[in-house]
Amino acid sequence: MQQSAVCFLLTTTLFACGPAPDQFGKLDLKKWRSDRGGCNGIRATLLPDFKAEIHNLKGKTANTIGELLGRPDINQIADRNQKFYVYFLEKGSHCDKPGTKSNSRSVAIRMSAIGLATEVTFQNGLP
Repeated sequence: MQQSAVCFLLTTTLFACGPAPDQFGKLDLKKWRSDRGGCNGIRATLLPDFKAEIHNLKGKTANTIGELLGRPDINQIADRNQKFYVYFLEKGSHCDKPGTKSNSRSVAIRMSAIGLATEVTFQNGLP
């Protein structure tokens, strides 16, 4: 009995540590992650596919969002232990001078205090 539980945990752990997926519904995650900061214009072309999957992003953990979409371009701390993962959708001043304020189109995913995605918004710059 104990041996089967250990085998199950080992198998689950091995599969959980696999490579990040390349597809999330219609969204090509490999292309999304390759366009850091939206500086190459690839994310803008993927926007319709991203919007089609918004409802599937809500409720995912911060770790899962990071695995799917890659490290956020900006990780912004908000009130009440919430945070935003911000991904730029187009080239802007942040591409030429990292760390500078940018008004480029972006998408922000709000993470709750318990680390779950609760809201996805689109804006120019930061939320």
